[in-house]
Amino acid sequence: MATDEEKNGMEEEIKGGELLFCGTTAWDAMGRRRTAPEENLVCPTRLRPLMGVDVRFVAAGCVSCHCVALDVDGRCYTWGRNEKGQLGHGDKLQRDRPTVVSGLSKHKIVKAGAGRSHSVVVTAEGISFAFGWNKHGQLGSGSVKNEIETSPVRCQATDVKSAICGGDFTVWLTSIEGSSILTAGLPQYGQLGHGTNNEYNTKDSSVKLAYEAQPRPRAIASLSGETVVKVACGTNHSVAVDKNGHVYTWGFGGYGRLGHREQKDEWVPRMVDVFTRNNVLPPDAVVSAGSANSSCTAGGGQLYMWGKIKNSGDDWMYPKPLMDLSGWHLRCMDSGNMHHFVGADSSCISWGHAQSGELGYGPSGQKSSAIPKKVDVLEGMHVISVACGFAYSLVVVDRDKVNDRIEKLEVFDGKTSNEVGELNDEAAVAEEETQEKRLRKPQSSKKRRKEESSEDEESSDEYGSSDDSDEMVNGNAKPGRGRGKSAALRKRGRGRGRGRGRPPMEKKSSGRLGAVRRGRPSHDMNE
Repeated sequence: MATDEEKNGMEEEIKGGELLFCGTTAWDAMGRRRTAPEENLVCPTRLRPLMGVDVRFVAAGCVSCHCVALDVDGRCYTWGRNEKGQLGHGDKLQRDRPTVVSGLSKHKIVKAGAGRSHSVVVTAEGISFAFGWNKHGQLGSGSVKNEIETSPVRCQATDVKSAICGGDFTVWLTSIEGSSILTAGLPQYGQLGHGTNNEYNTKDSSVKLAYEAQPRPRAIASLSGETVVKVACGTNHSVAVDKNGHVYTWGFGGYGRLGHREQKDEWVPRMVDVFTRNNVLPPDAVVSAGSANSSCTAGGGQLYMWGKIKNSGDDWMYPKPLMDLSGWHLRCMDSGNMHHFVGADSSCISWGHAQSGELGYGPSGQKSSAIPKKVDVLEGMHVISVACGFAYSLVVVDRDKVNDRIEKLEVFDGKTSNEVGELNDEAAVAEEETQEKRLRKPQSSKKRRKEESSEDEESSDEYGSSDDSDEMVNGNAKPGRGRGKSAALRKRGRGRGRGRGRPPMEKKSSGRLGAVRRGRPSHDMNE
């Protein structure tokens, strides 16, 4: 039987609200080039197609460049980058405006997840559908015959309660005893939890390694005796919580994101010793995973974090309490590439490294914040759901008592899909012309090497996270797995598109959660 807390949670889930967006709207540029100020929404902004729509749930992933939103009637809206068909509209046209996925119109969609280039949804009947990139089998359709699925295909999982996406893999939670958690997709770092990375040589005479796609959702054997109730996925790692409040992590171990006081990869779920005995997670715990870090709330609602927490300084090799948020009641949280959003009490709080306004501090606020700060424009609003993508944030707020304030927020129209398609075509033509010129023009070997090097950096930025560059270095030879980062990675961390230290503060925001607030819940939010 559901407790009062669980019942309240269910009612809160069903209730919808207004979706607000902050961050970059340059979907094709995200993670590839620095965006221009006019392409960024630095303050929480309404999206015209969703004005007045009761949105109940939003989904994004820490390396996602697209969004998924669900309304109370079970309609699924997607928008953003669509090069791999991850929006599910039967094409590869980018969409700036939230658009209903017509292929799901016969179903009531209640849960969703978004990966790097794929999306997975769950219906009220426990059926799961997926669309987008399927090179590694991350759609869970049982086949990799089609590398791209631009329309929804059925996943081979039944009695599904929710679906969560990592970068190139998917996790399903089901109500089937003994198979409460299933995974499919890329096994490279053990993130599927099956005890192997499925590595093989591409040819007998080759040293090039590849990782066998896992297209059929498979239960994690080591958790067959547990009932997993919550999961969060980073780019290449997972965090799960069972019904007893124990926490398990597995996958890529760099920066200590698994919380085991070491950086080695874990190929099967390993229990995090901090959350045992008297510090197990309560039923209403919040769990989140970013590109290179993990978070959860434990006893007393205290938020713990571990992994790469800041761009500089030591990594947190095991879970430590984030004292800035002591005393707050966190209802929801999500983590992006290197930023975080939290709905707590009657406030919305954000922090982290950001370049495109995804923290929502406004034009006079700072871009990044090493400590949690309130999003002033949302002060006093009840947050229903949050989601963080690569360089953007989605927040759903309850309209009750604050509708007049919501009406005053700015509205973003976005381009139609036709306009976006024309722009994409122009960009493709320009790219082809550039390539032709370079082929015609002879180059010195020194210059050619330099250009190839810059192209490599661009391609890694495409999947853009500080974390991914580390994983590609560490994937095979795994150098420098000690506590500190290698000089090469530190140097690369200061490169293009990663930010150049703390941005200048134009004006201090009043939302700072400083020592004055530490350790006690607040009812008077004005400081």
